[in-house]
Amino acid sequence: MKGVLARLLAAMVVTIAAASAAAQPAEIEGVKLEPTAQVGAALLQLNGAGVRTRAIFKVYVAGLYVPQRASDAGALLAQKGARRIAITMLRSVDAETFASALNDGLRNNHSEAQLAGFKAQIDALNASLKAVGEAKKGDLIHFEFVPEAGTRVTVNGQARGSVIAGEEFFTAVLRVWIGDKPVDGSLKKGLLGA
Repeated sequence: MKGVLARLLAAMVVTIAAASAAAQPAEIEGVKLEPTAQVGAALLQLNGAGVRTRAIFKVYVAGLYVPQRASDAGALLAQKGARRIAITMLRSVDAETFASALNDGLRNNHSEAQLAGFKAQIDALNASLKAVGEAKKGDLIHFEFVPEAGTRVTVNGQARGSVIAGEEFFTAVLRVWIGDKPVDGSLKKGLLGA
């Protein structure tokens, strides 16, 4: 009986330690990412995080928040409900450059027919990004999907542009970072928690 109790206590200690470690904020390039995020009525889990690098420059830290953690991009893209990409800028980038990179990511991960189907939503997203103006070093930008509303963009907690309807569109935006042709392969690995 003592052996069973000792094994049970050891298992509980390991479980509590693992849960405690998972609940700690992640820190990348001095940017803290909380282990959970509230989006609408949903409490999301940090799936993973990484740095977007372009040429030799570190552009931003991104974290992916989802209802259920997964290390497979297909499983993450198939999830429904609230989700968030949280971006903290490591350098200033003008809205045109940011929007152009996002549009390249959409083009690289979708067929012409899919893009045509999302045209109105892509136009609305571009308008939201242009409303941001310059994304300054230190700015916190959220791309998030709220089931009752749609896809929204916030900068430092302030909504920018209009809410964009359609859960499929948010999934299309996620493909920019975790699709077959992501904007940054190493960032994709980080977002997958790899």
